[in-house]
Amino acid sequence: MTVLADPHITEAVPKHRGRRLLAISATAILVPVFLLAVAEVALRVCGVGTPTGATLPCTDHGHPAYCDNPSFSAPFFPPGMSRAPRPFMIPATKPPGTYRIFILGESVAFGDPDPTYGFARYLEMMLRDRYPSAKFEVINTGITAINSHALLPMVEDLVHYQPDLFVIYAGNTEVVGPFGPGTVLTPLDLSLPAIRARIFFNSTRVGQLVGKVTSASQKNTPGWRGMEMFLDRQVRADSPQMRPVYANFATNLRDIIAIARHSGAQVLISTGATNLKDCAPFASLHREGIREDELRSWEELVKRGADLENAGAYTEALKLYLSAADIDPQYAELQFRIARCLWALGDFAGAKELFVRARDLDTLHFRADSKLNDVIRGVAGTSPGVGIVDAAAVFAGESAHEVPGRELFYDHVHMNPRGSYLLARALFLQVESMLPAELRQSTVSGDVASQEECERLLGFTPYDRLRVAGLVLAKLERPPFTNQLNNAEDVLRAKSEANGTTDYGEIVAEYQWAILQNPEDRLLHLNYGFLLQRYDPAAADQELRLALPYDNAPVLCNWRKFN
Repeated sequence: MTVLADPHITEAVPKHRGRRLLAISATAILVPVFLLAVAEVALRVCGVGTPTGATLPCTDHGHPAYCDNPSFSAPFFPPGMSRAPRPFMIPATKPPGTYRIFILGESVAFGDPDPTYGFARYLEMMLRDRYPSAKFEVINTGITAINSHALLPMVEDLVHYQPDLFVIYAGNTEVVGPFGPGTVLTPLDLSLPAIRARIFFNSTRVGQLVGKVTSASQKNTPGWRGMEMFLDRQVRADSPQMRPVYANFATNLRDIIAIARHSGAQVLISTGATNLKDCAPFASLHREGIREDELRSWEELVKRGADLENAGAYTEALKLYLSAADIDPQYAELQFRIARCLWALGDFAGAKELFVRARDLDTLHFRADSKLNDVIRGVAGTSPGVGIVDAAAVFAGESAHEVPGRELFYDHVHMNPRGSYLLARALFLQVESMLPAELRQSTVSGDVASQEECERLLGFTPYDRLRVAGLVLAKLERPPFTNQLNNAEDVLRAKSEANGTTDYGEIVAEYQWAILQNPEDRLLHLNYGFLLQRYDPAAADQELRLALPYDNAPVLCNWRKFN
């Protein structure tokens, strides 16, 4: 006898199995999420871990405020290596008529080698001078070695504090910063969704606990050693790993701009200016597939060319260098040598092209390359309501034959006083055009404050110039600078600038004048206090207390250890 199957039963079985699989899948996802949420709450209640937002609640002379969070960068750095911004304070209640500017970026925005004389401070002096009756807050949130992956969550926090303008100077550390192909700070990850998921996890208390346990299991946890940490992380300019760097940078910038604009703030973004003429590549790699015989020929040609170049025979040296470039055009240092010869022979246009190429081929990416600057121009140009300062073009226009060098830079990207002033002036002109009409009406007549006027207001004394020159010298005497072709020349120049004497009485008078112009400038009190520590400890203590940016600020003696 034939038994016929019930069609209702046969249809129900697949549906039942489907619902069961769906339930199993949901359980597999929801249960771990629930357990992680419970663990996160428990860790917070027990005080395990720290908040990783951009700010923390604090008080300023008894008034509620928000201050910098030293733990903000923890999700982007290994334990013991995180960087912090210069201490800042944001009043919880924005005073009426205040125009609030946030400076965003890495070490250049931070103001390396001394943030009290970075471009943000010059910009602040220009605004004070031009609008003496207005109230400007220029809050510098720059942090050494971060990149756009860290700037995005920072902006997500800072938009809660009634910003009027975000000034963004970034791009130099997209490759060596967190999650870049040349970094030592995080595991390499080129997928933007995966990077953002990792950042979110690292910022949780569970993620912090996992990181702490992992680091405790390691025998040696390295401390911060600056740029020399990246010596073994060379990346070719044509590496497939570079393509996601440009794409991620563009996406991050667009998202940062969108968040800032949604809050009602304006955005001003700058390209990255770099030292081309007086900064040899930090590292070079030969082209892939070069044969041993080709390499021997290349080395012989470069050695003979270098001897001729050192003897001043630039034409003969250039011929040998060009022959070597026919064998391997990818070696960054060779392109720099060719550029120097062209410069010496008066072919400045050709030299400029090769200096740019040498920078772009540098396999230690501490300078924004041409493509990163193109990303900045492209994003700014297609984002409504966004201003741009092309710092690369500004610096070229202020340099001999449009090739920036040591006349504007201390090193590869960090600007000397002249460079900081020029960038600040270019930013100021854009900021001024973006100010509300009622604020622009309060301007006083006259030109933008000169470099000398700004530096008087900053208290940038001869004593401080010698001190900063000493900081620069200490950096140039360490890798990777010591690997550069022109390092000996740079060190000799820095030693000359770091040597000298100053008149204590004149320095004190300069500080006292500057403080009289702006008694509320805490950074003036800070630097004056450090000067007085040698000569008048009691007066120094008084100045340093005036320098506290908020009531529970860190110990002042550690403030010089910003970078």
